[in-house]
Amino acid sequence: MLLVRWSEPKKHSRMQDMIQFYFLSIFCNTVTGYMLISREESDTNTRRNTINQVLEHDTLRLILGVLSIITGLFKLLSAVQGDVPIIGDLLPALSGFAGGFLLVLAYYRSHTGLSEARSLEITPLERIGEKLVTHKRQIGFLALGTAVLHFLFPQALLI
Repeated sequence: MLLVRWSEPKKHSRMQDMIQFYFLSIFCNTVTGYMLISREESDTNTRRNTINQVLEHDTLRLILGVLSIITGLFKLLSAVQGDVPIIGDLLPALSGFAGGFLLVLAYYRSHTGLSEARSLEITPLERIGEKLVTHKRQIGFLALGTAVLHFLFPQALLI
């Protein structure tokens, strides 16, 4: 005789959701930072060149850019237990916003045919984008550094 015991399903804790955003933030900042840094370099190393070719796909850049922006938003809205809300995740969220915005902007420019040096009627959003584009390599290093520090010191106040 086979007895089946009914048990209540385990409740999904909010802490598990926050840990998922934590790792998603680290992943997005790492890949976004690498994409922003490696785009300008041409390397003879075939393995690195293959990785760069995969990361050059416009659709992947758009998806990662939108995912970075959304992850940055959710990192600001939800804090890990024991962490200070907003301030504890401010730097990873801001680097996710900036890196994601640059990837989405690059996708937008490549598909609309807009040149980088347009002089007539620049909107405030385009002006911000221009400033970010001029510092995209530094933003890439910031995103990589933030990802590493956020991974090594998850409970730090300003990381």
